[in-house]
Amino acid sequence: MEQPKSVLTMTGRFANEILSFIIFTLLDILDFLLCYVYKILDYLIEAEWKPCYCSSEKEAITSSGKILVSEHGESKILYLTPTKLRLEEISDTLYTRPSLVSEVSKSTVDELKRVKTEGNSMIQSREKIDKRGGTIRSTFTINSTIVEMLQGRIQKLPIPRWSDCDCKTCTCWTSCKESLFVKADGAKENVQEDVLFIHGFISSSAFWTETLYPNFSKTTKSKYRLLAVDLLGFGKSPKPNDSLYTLREHLDMIEKSVLEEYKVKSFHIVAHSMGCILALALAVNHPASVKSLTLLAPPYFPAPKGEQPSQYMMKRVAPRRVWPLITFGASLGCWYEHIGRTVSLVLCKNHRLWEFLTKLFTRNRIRTYLMEGFFCHTHIAAWHTLHNIICGTAGLMERYLHEVKNVVKCDVNIFHGKDDELIPVECSYSVKSIIPRARVKVVENKDHITIVVGRQQAFARELEQIWRNASAI
Repeated sequence: MEQPKSVLTMTGRFANEILSFIIFTLLDILDFLLCYVYKILDYLIEAEWKPCYCSSEKEAITSSGKILVSEHGESKILYLTPTKLRLEEISDTLYTRPSLVSEVSKSTVDELKRVKTEGNSMIQSREKIDKRGGTIRSTFTINSTIVEMLQGRIQKLPIPRWSDCDCKTCTCWTSCKESLFVKADGAKENVQEDVLFIHGFISSSAFWTETLYPNFSKTTKSKYRLLAVDLLGFGKSPKPNDSLYTLREHLDMIEKSVLEEYKVKSFHIVAHSMGCILALALAVNHPASVKSLTLLAPPYFPAPKGEQPSQYMMKRVAPRRVWPLITFGASLGCWYEHIGRTVSLVLCKNHRLWEFLTKLFTRNRIRTYLMEGFFCHTHIAAWHTLHNIICGTAGLMERYLHEVKNVVKCDVNIFHGKDDELIPVECSYSVKSIIPRARVKVVENKDHITIVVGRQQAFARELEQIWRNASAI
């Protein structure tokens, strides 16, 4: 019996590999063509080319004083201000995603460059003076799309773009551009401690407020102030078209909108999926303030020696496979900028129609908060957050985990659905291998979403126990 099953498994894997190769090769070609379609549409509708990451690298400096540089495989933005020089990491997966079409295009461009006359240099050189007075020469390649994105700050791209939704829900942030949307509940006076909830990718605070908030006990709500945030670019929070949605931007907005606005002194963190990355970074930034850290499906994939962490993360989260479906969706979103924009155009811009049809066909028998969280974002926000947070921070995760182990002396609890096909259970055990005190609970018959949705009452009780234990220490 075992042999026929193993033959069927191998046959299924082989079929998946072949089918995936064919479909993703076709998608490579489609994305390449859509690049030019959107350039024409953007120019006709907005009289402006929309920058994309199909561009080659070129020398450029913006008047805003920001330059993207790449050295030894690491990409950073230089922030040139009157008082200091800041470096902010940008994921190379934004503009380096190997595919059949990209390799053919690259070889064609390289051949054209070979015969091109000298003059349009693609390299900017920077000189540094070392301590002994000598001159060190370092070379940097500069991605033109980053420069164009930064120039968007000066050119003031329209809000919303023609391909984004213009409904009141999606544009309500325009009256309050400097702060994230925060749904507060629980204690209003005599607050003992705060709890910060951070949602995952393409979601919103409703992931918590519609599931956990109604299930916390009266005692919990009398002691704890519950703060669920819509991350930058999602839900009812600002979705600026000129943002690169970097780790620094996300953290700055959380700190300003939650910790400073609500005068938070000590707090617990509950985070799901991509939110776990931000939770770890916050814990490292505020080691004395974090009382407990609860992570659900943390996306930690230790990169093998010699592999670039960001590229390895992209291949693990989005492996260019048609099955399972959640992996296919992740691959579409991660590898294809213009197909992703098309999906956003069809689904997000028309989300009111899809929500209406869902309620019509289900006779309003299911709640649509997950759909609303999925639809309420822009392509620019999703694309940059996916690459700069999920992929781009892969190289930082190990350092964050070691700092949580050695510096952040708080309880660490990890929950993971055994049937999670997007982030495998091994990721949670990899976190525990670095933080031995972390407690890992694998929940049977639950996946990436149902780790919370469908078991919210049980999870609310588990969280209450975690907070009580942390407060007793």
